[in-house]
Formats: sequence, C-alpha cells, structure tokens
Amino acid sequence: MARHAFGMTDADEPTDSEQATDFQQRLRDREPVVGHWLSIAHPAVAEVCARDADFAVVDTEHAPTGLDAVANAARAVEAAGEAVPLARVADDDPVRIKRVLDTGVAGVVVPMVDSAEQAREAVAAARYPPEGVRGIAGSRANDYGRDLAAQVDGDADPVVVVQVETSEAVADAAEIAAVSGVDALLVGPADLSGSLGIFGEYDADAFREAVEAVLDAAHESDVPVGTLATSDEDVRRWADYGYDYQIVGVDAGYLAQGAERARRAYEDATR
Repeated sequence: MARHAFGMTDADEPTDSEQATDFQQRLRDREPVVGHWLSIAHPAVAEVCARDADFAVVDTEHAPTGLDAVANAARAVEAAGEAVPLARVADDDPVRIKRVLDTGVAGVVVPMVDSAEQAREAVAAARYPPEGVRGIAGSRANDYGRDLAAQVDGDADPVVVVQVETSEAVADAAEIAAVSGVDALLVGPADLSGSLGIFGEYDADAFREAVEAVLDAAHESDVPVGTLATSDEDVRRWADYGYDYQIVGVDAGYLAQGAERARRAYEDATR
C-alpha cells in the first residue's frame, strides 16, 4: 500500500512489488522499456534519473557502490514514481546476488554470463528454495521480515537479466535465453566488441553480425535483448539494430556532457 503524508494510504496506487511485477511482465512482453544507468548511486541523482525511466540499474561491478548506497538508491528510485530499481552485481556469486536483493531492488543484472549453466546458477541464486538457493532472512526486500513468508511462498520472483559480453556467450545465446527464469539478455557493447578484437567499432560487420545472432537466438525463446547507450548517436544506432529495450545513458555521463556543454556555451559567448 502506498503511504502518503500523515500516514494516509492510497489503495489505487500500486505497491513497489506490484510495480516490479508489472515491469517484469512488460519486459517479457518485449515492450520498449527505457532505463538509466546509475554509477554514482547518490539518492538525489537516482531520483532525478528515475523520473524519466521505466527502470534504473545501480552498478556495483565497475562503480564503488556498497550495499548501503544500493539500498538508498533503490529508495530514491521508488520515490521518484513508477520506475523500478535493479542492481548489477559484480559477478554471478550467489552471496553477492543474495545481499543485493536483500536491499529491496526488484532484480539483478548479472555480467559475463557465457553459458546456460551460468544462467541457471544466476536464476537459482535469485530464488528461494526449493527452486533456488537464496538464503531466507528478514530484510528491506520483505519489509524487514513482516512480509517474509509471503515473499518466500509468493509467485513473484526477482527480475534476472544476464549480460552477453563475449564471443562464447554469443555462441551459446540460444541456450542462455532458453533458461527458465531469465527475463532478458543485455548485450555489453564495450566488452563484446573487445572480445571480438574490434573494441568500440560498433559499425563493424563482425560486431553487427554478433548482435544479430544474439537477437535471433533470444527471440526464438521470445526473450528480449537490450543494450546500453552512452550517447544520442548510440540510441539511434541500437534502435536500428533492432534491440527490444535500451538503457539510454549513464548518470556520470549526463553530468559530464552537461558540464562540457555549459563551458562551450560560455566560451562561445565570450569570444
């Protein structure tokens, strides 16, 4: 139940859990959802970005983001409106996945998944027994234990997005996408192009062929494929590639681009 000033509630407003379930279904239905990437993870930045998104991903792989920061970013995303918070873990370690999910994010993005077996392990790490291996405990994810039984016994499972970032993953994309519990694939363009020996050459035939192979393989299982853009040019390029959804930018990139644009405006005005 959504809470407002003076403890009032609005029965017509969806709960965070309902919003997460709705997002998961929209993702599975291959709707063109749009997200932002959060590398700064300050709650104010997360809140600003989440107002214009369906989801936001808090990065813990390449950003110096601890669990406290993930939890605060999740709170900010939830407060911003209808966006749901996800978190990218550092790897497929079940302990990392468990601890991140306990912060209350709606799901995880798992990097460097090269095989169907890795994908199955990631799904198992995100689910409670008997379907998975996630440890059971009271946490923010279940209102500090108040909703623990309902969460463990419920039908709603966390969103699991696995990243395709190597030539090995491209070759096994069909099997990865077919794993039950994988909601979406996410191509990491920098790592994939690096794996192919053509880092950053996103218009190269070899890169495009790899992406098209992933799209075709995943769509055989009706699983959506998305990617990360870092510029308007990227957004247009990825749309042309045929991706189902996009993360359209990075919070630090927005700040850098805004600062550069402001300086250029000043220099142009004072010449």
